[in-house]
Amino acid sequence: MLSVFLANAEAAVAAEAVPVQEEISFSLIDMAIKGGWLMIPLVLLSILAIYIIGERWWTIRKAAKVDENFMKDIRDYIHEGKIKAAIVLCQNNDTPISRLIEKGIERIGRPLNDIQAAVENTGNVEVARLEKRLPILASIAGGAPMIGFLGTVMGMIQAFFNMSQAGNNIDITLLSGGIYTAMVTTVAGLIVGIIAYFGYNYLTAKIDDLVFIMESNTIEFMDLLHEPSKE
Repeated sequence: MLSVFLANAEAAVAAEAVPVQEEISFSLIDMAIKGGWLMIPLVLLSILAIYIIGERWWTIRKAAKVDENFMKDIRDYIHEGKIKAAIVLCQNNDTPISRLIEKGIERIGRPLNDIQAAVENTGNVEVARLEKRLPILASIAGGAPMIGFLGTVMGMIQAFFNMSQAGNNIDITLLSGGIYTAMVTTVAGLIVGIIAYFGYNYLTAKIDDLVFIMESNTIEFMDLLHEPSKE
């Protein structure tokens, strides 16, 4: 009986001695913390990129809204000689297209080449306004991955330095842990860069569509000046 009791006691002690494997949790916050101080500029760049994409999207969307009867009303006013009414209509619309037409109407009576040059110059200004902050977005698209790679290189250097200091007591966790930390910044940089890259291309495409509409309305306005006035 004593031997049986001792055997059971040893088994119980051995069972208690077996370490319980803790459940490993993985979250984005933990990953960001592992990335080190370089995650701070990457987070700031991501916020800036999202702000620029949202702000430019709203601006371009607002600029593209033009009344379908706008050019028809402009044609009627010009044919009837109501220049001031046409200018007021342009000012009430307050879009890049209406500002182009307004500039052309203000030049009515001058040579057509002067009118066209004034409209084109105004168009260049309007396009520059639409493209505001897009160079910053392009810089984020190219710069964020580079910051991520910088963090990776720094992390690898730190990992190999720790191994060199360990001497003969080299542990694989020294290298694996350093690589894990280093790769976090690469992932973060690529995510920010991808968001900025696709956002930049999307906004550029929308601006190109709007520029095409502006050019079409400019041509229509110049053709309008060649039409005979109504008696």
